[in-house]
Amino acid sequence: MIGRRDGVRGAHFALTDRWGGVSAAPYAELNLGGAVGDDPGAVRANRELAARSLDLDPARVVWMNQVHGADAVVVDGPWGDGPVPEADAVVTARRGLALAVLTADCVPVLLADPVAGVAAAAHAGRPGLVAGVVPATVRAMTELGADPARIVARTGPAVCGRCYEVPSSMRAEVAAVEPAAYAETSRGTPAVDVAAGVHAQLERLGVGDRERSPVCTLESDDHFSYRRDRTTGRLAGYVWLD
Repeated sequence: MIGRRDGVRGAHFALTDRWGGVSAAPYAELNLGGAVGDDPGAVRANRELAARSLDLDPARVVWMNQVHGADAVVVDGPWGDGPVPEADAVVTARRGLALAVLTADCVPVLLADPVAGVAAAAHAGRPGLVAGVVPATVRAMTELGADPARIVARTGPAVCGRCYEVPSSMRAEVAAVEPAAYAETSRGTPAVDVAAGVHAQLERLGVGDRERSPVCTLESDDHFSYRRDRTTGRLAGYVWLD
């Protein structure tokens, strides 16, 4: 269920795989995305299962309405009964509040400054990388007292540069903004490496403590991949502070 979990100086990071939930095909099994056509009851059950496995209160997990943009929203608690705002990053200075990001090829970016007590979760697909969601997230963290030199960064499973084939014009557009994202597929065709771009941006922002998942979602049967399956579920990345 939880593909990886680690803790660093009071900061906790967790990433799901696709197994251990109640969703039926084509969302089998642990789909955590509520906007992909799955049964809402199954999604609620899956979110509770995932949270409980992490010793988290499901009611204290903040989700996003992700739109492939660069808006970073500061939160101090769950949204409540109202609509969830559109955003591709959530940032908090509230310890114990878990932040979640949904992906199925895009890069889940989990960040925490344990000293300042500031955490963030961001959704970085190709459009978000170009729009600047990573700098926007780090900027929102620093406004709450975080220091980039203290930020711990983890990125989860995502489609790799060997698999993310794009038209050459699209690769050029992305590389014009972030050269590190320039890539070629295993077949020698134009590609984009979003995770490489994310880590290059974090490095320039002064974030040195970084780890990148080696898992390619398109290559892994244990993970959801939109590019591979189109109609499919969503993985989640979580970050929270003691």
